[in-house]
Amino acid sequence: MSKFKLKLFFITVIINLFALGFESYAQKSQKDFLITNYGSIADGKTINTLPIQKAIDAAFKNKGGRVVFPKGTFLSGTIILKSNVSLYFEEGAVLLGSTNPKDYPNMTFEGRPDSPKKDDNSQMALIIAHKAQNISLKGKGTIDGQGLQLALNIDSLHHAGIAVDPKYSLRRNRPNETMRPKLFRFSQCENITIEGLKAGEASCWGLSFELCHNLVLDNLKIVNRSYWNNDGIDITDCKNVKVTNCDINSADDGICLKSYYPGFYNDSVYIANCTIRSSASAVKFGTASFGGFKNVTIKDIKIFDTFRSAIAIESVDGAFIENIEVSDIKAVNTGNAIFIRLGNRSGDKPGSIKNISLKNIKVQVPFDRPDINYDLRGPEVDFFHNPFPSSIAGLKGFNVENVILENIEINYPGRASKAMAYFPLNRLHQVPEAAKDYPEFSMFGELPAYGFYVRHANGISFKNIKLTLDDSDFRPAFIFDDVQNLKMETIDFSKENDKQIIFKNVISSTVDNDLSVYKTEIK
Repeated sequence: MSKFKLKLFFITVIINLFALGFESYAQKSQKDFLITNYGSIADGKTINTLPIQKAIDAAFKNKGGRVVFPKGTFLSGTIILKSNVSLYFEEGAVLLGSTNPKDYPNMTFEGRPDSPKKDDNSQMALIIAHKAQNISLKGKGTIDGQGLQLALNIDSLHHAGIAVDPKYSLRRNRPNETMRPKLFRFSQCENITIEGLKAGEASCWGLSFELCHNLVLDNLKIVNRSYWNNDGIDITDCKNVKVTNCDINSADDGICLKSYYPGFYNDSVYIANCTIRSSASAVKFGTASFGGFKNVTIKDIKIFDTFRSAIAIESVDGAFIENIEVSDIKAVNTGNAIFIRLGNRSGDKPGSIKNISLKNIKVQVPFDRPDINYDLRGPEVDFFHNPFPSSIAGLKGFNVENVILENIEINYPGRASKAMAYFPLNRLHQVPEAAKDYPEFSMFGELPAYGFYVRHANGISFKNIKLTLDDSDFRPAFIFDDVQNLKMETIDFSKENDKQIIFKNVISSTVDNDLSVYKTEIK
C-alpha cells in the first residue's frame, strides 16, 4: 500500500470514529420528554392527544429531543410530529388509536402539488408529519390504530346521517377510504427513520409516505388486517428510500409504490430482506401511476399465502417505469407470479415500462384461493376461469420494452378444464385489450396459456426458465402475440404435446434449437 493510500486510510478511520463518537454524544445529550410529565395517563381509556402533543411541541421548541412513551397503554387521536423530534417507545409501551372519528381532523397540507386523484388520498392519520425534517420513531413498543372499531363507528355515523360519505360503497357495504384514517401519513418530509416497532391495525392504509426524501424503514412488524384498504407500506413519489428486514401481514397490498403527482416520481428505492403475506399483491407498482418509478431494487423477499401477484408492475395513468431490478424472490401459495401491465385509463398518451430485470424467482401457485383462511379476503374474480399465467402486456403501438427474465421457476397446479373455460388458439385476437380497465392479473379474462402470456412487447429475454405442473393442463406454456426481439434460452416445461410455444406476429426471435419442435406459429 502506498504512503498516500495508507494516509488516506487512517484519515478515513479517524473521521468515522469521530462521526460515531459525535453521534453517541448527540444521543446522550439529547433531552428526553416523558409524555407522563405532560399529563398522559396510561389507562387505555383517557384520551391523551393534547398531553402527547404538548411533549412533542416542547421537544420541538427545544430545537430537538426525544419524546418517550413509557410502558403502558396510551389512547390518542391525531398527533403531529415536528422537525428534530424522535418518538421513542419503551418495551411494553402502546400507542392506541382513538375509535372516535372526531379525533382525526382531515389536515390541509400547503405546498403539495396537484394530483388528478387528490380527493382519493386523504390526510387523516394517527401520526402525521408535514414538511418535517430529521424525525424518527424507534423502540420496542406498539402502535395500534384500532381500525376495525374506528371504521365501524365511521360506518354508523354515515347510516345515521351524521357524517355522510358521498362515496359510500353500497356494493361492498363500507365507507370510502377517504373517510378512514391511515396509521401514519408523512408528507414532504426529509430524513425519516422508523425502526424496531410493531405497528398496524389502521382503518385504512398503514404506513404512508408521500413526496419524502431519505426514508429508512427497518425491522418493523406490520400487521394491518383490521379492515379494507389495509396496505402495509405505501411509498408515493419518494426519493432515497430503504425498506429492510420488515415482516408485513396486510389485508391489501404489502409494499406498494404509488405515484399520484405528475412530474414527480419514486427514485432510488431499495427493498430487501422482507417477509410479506397479503390478500392482494405482495410488492406492487401502482395502481396510482401518474408520475413515475425509476431505479428500484427489490431483493430477498419471502412471500406466502398471498392472493394476487408476487410482483405487480403497473403503469396505467401515464407514468414511466424504468430501471427496475427484482431478484431472489421466494413465494409459496401465491395466486400469481409476475404481472407487468402498461395500460391507459385516462385515454391520454400511455406511459412506458422498460428496462426491467427479474432474476432468481421461485413461485408456487395453488389451485384454490391462497388466502382462504383470511378473515378479510380480496374480492373474488367474478367469472369462471382456469388458473392464470404470468403476463406481460402492453398496448398496441405502446410496447413493454427490454424485460429480462432469468432463473425463474414457477410451479402451477394444472387441472385446467375446457369445461370450466376454453379459449382456442385461433381466437387470440379476441383477448381484450382492456386499455382503460383496472390492472390485475385477471383483467383479460380467461387466458389461453398456463405459464406466460406476452403481448405488445419488444426486447423480451427468457433464460433458464422452468415451468412445472402438478397436474395436466391442456393449454400451452407460452403465448407471444405482437412481440419483437424475443430470446428464449434453456427453457424447461411439460412435454405433453408439441404445441407449447405459440407465436403470433412475432418478429425477430432467437429460440434454442431444442425448443423448435414445440414452437407453433399461427395467423
